[in-house]
Amino acid sequence: EKSPLTIWKNHDMIAIRLEKNLKKRVEKMKKKIFITLGILLAIIVIGGGGFAYYVYHSVQNAADKMYDSKSVKPSEKNTEKIKSEKPISILLLGVDERAGDVGRSDTVIILTLNPQKKAMQMISIPRDTRTEIVGKGTLNKINAAYAYGGPKMALDTVNKFADLNLDQYIRINMEGLADLVDAVGGVTVYNKISWHDEGYYKKGYYYAKGNITLDTGKKALGYVRMRHLDPQGDFGRNQRQRDVIMAVINKASTIQSFSRYQEILAAIQNNIKTNLTLDDMKNIAMNYRDCRQNTTDYEVKGNSTTIDGIYYLNVSQAERDKVHNMVTNMEQ
Repeated sequence: EKSPLTIWKNHDMIAIRLEKNLKKRVEKMKKKIFITLGILLAIIVIGGGGFAYYVYHSVQNAADKMYDSKSVKPSEKNTEKIKSEKPISILLLGVDERAGDVGRSDTVIILTLNPQKKAMQMISIPRDTRTEIVGKGTLNKINAAYAYGGPKMALDTVNKFADLNLDQYIRINMEGLADLVDAVGGVTVYNKISWHDEGYYKKGYYYAKGNITLDTGKKALGYVRMRHLDPQGDFGRNQRQRDVIMAVINKASTIQSFSRYQEILAAIQNNIKTNLTLDDMKNIAMNYRDCRQNTTDYEVKGNSTTIDGIYYLNVSQAERDKVHNMVTNMEQ
């Protein structure tokens, strides 16, 4: 018969093996996290066996619904960048789209990911920025480009504005941001000012200064939409949008979000359009995920002006050159 000491040692060794196996399984699961980056951006954890098959096809179905094959075909050069793990830039568009109205892109962000530097950069272009609407031949607010010509005109206009060659985009209906916050179970952000909101949803939410939890999508949407009570106006609102986007990405990329993958998928496929393929998204998820380690954001600067009673933001050529250099330097 085995002594109690021998039995205890055997049990201890078994426990150690089980712990090691469990850690290996968790690490394998972490390596299979798919993150769809923006405004954005989704996470799906794929396990093993029949469940992996089910989840994979759920992701594929969602990707098929999100995929836009008509408006803009990405260049082979930019597609190859993703495959070869080179720095990439993608245009993020947040659109208030309602029935019978395609909406304007009130959120315009140039997102650059550099896997070598493990860095991510977000440059926000204020919606009131006055610029040429490429394809329309007029000077207008930059957010009008999407309303006139969808993703293609938005891309062309941003490219002309900053002398870039973007042709990949992710567009989210801003109502969908609320769905994403609900899907991940709420997010926590740092609020720079306090205010009582009686705006769009008439809920009378109070947003205290400091770390606050946006526990519902509607509360999050009120948080990112407010600008009239913010001393920084549209600039403050854009910062809050970037903060919530990052909070959603960080919350969704945790292993704890595994149990909510169905809610996250539903929120994504109903509210996001992109010309990134499923393979593109998988490559970004697997090879660019460390970019979140070093994040920077920038807001395009300009001078306020009023023309024919309409407010605009005039941006100098020097500022446009700065945006161009920030993107190209980040891509090196």
